[in-house]
Amino acid sequence: MAASEGVELVEVELHGRGPGAVLRIFLDKPGGISIEDCQTVSRQVGTLLDIEGVMTARYTLEVSSPGLDRKLIKPSDYDRFAGRKVKLLLRNSEGRRRSLQGLLIGWDDGKVRIEDESGATLAVAFDEIEKANLVPEFGKKLGPKPESEKAHSR
Repeated sequence: MAASEGVELVEVELHGRGPGAVLRIFLDKPGGISIEDCQTVSRQVGTLLDIEGVMTARYTLEVSSPGLDRKLIKPSDYDRFAGRKVKLLLRNSEGRRRSLQGLLIGWDDGKVRIEDESGATLAVAFDEIEKANLVPEFGKKLGPKPESEKAHSR
């Protein structure tokens, strides 16, 4: 449904059960999501959920953009947002957590590459990333950088 409207489904969250549950749908597209995009998808999803009887109790449907601190979920997100600042929360095989912040270089051979604040390039295995988000940069154009400006690690 989202693809037919020219938008990408980023994430779906369901909070709570029964009456008062909140179903959140996050959408994105190059250039950003408009209110009209959210309204269109909301109407379509709401109608489909009602017809199919998926949500059996009263619920709230929220459709929005993923925000300035958008989550990076799929490998393709790491190439799409190359050139942007990111924050990664990592968990290694022993369960230890640490965070990294830097300039996203991209995705290469199952690893996310970033340039840390000292200028060093780090390769992080995708399965070690517990959470990844864009870091809002005010005063800069939002969204992914044009292809001509992206840093490449290949």
